[in-house]
Amino acid sequence: MENTQSENKKIAAGILAILLGTLGIHKFYLGYSKEGIIQLILGLLCGIGGLIGLIEGIIYLTKSDEDFYQTYQVGRKGWF
Repeated sequence: MENTQSENKKIAAGILAILLGTLGIHKFYLGYSKEGIIQLILGLLCGIGGLIGLIEGIIYLTKSDEDFYQTYQVGRKGWF
């Protein structure tokens, strides 16, 4: 059950990061409010939030389900 939930969160977070990375939506989705606010500000002020989102989305989608779960949901790694 846990692997299915982490896989679904991985795919959703990856797609959100690629499509809405400028707004930091994927950070909020994963429960990283502070990082989400920082990315939102960076995205609106200088546009770099979109690039960060694109990179993170690709990283999320290329990680194995277990690695994603351990890194971003258990280990709570906020950036890359």
